[in-house]
Amino acid sequence: METSTINCSEVCVSGCIRPDRCQSQAHVQSASKFISETSLDKMHELAEEARRKKLTAPPVWVIPDWQD
Repeated sequence: METSTINCSEVCVSGCIRPDRCQSQAHVQSASKFISETSLDKMHELAEEARRKKLTAPPVWVIPDWQD
């Protein structure tokens, strides 16, 4: 599989097949940096703010498209 992009959720189920060219490496590095530089209290504040925002958001209705 030598294409420039692969679907990691399907191909890398039992481990990364291209660790030297992993597409998610940038995300892993940014997440690691966030975890190491952010206090647990600050993470809790961010999570609580996101929870409050979700609770106060209006409901989203999904109407299925019935095809008979």
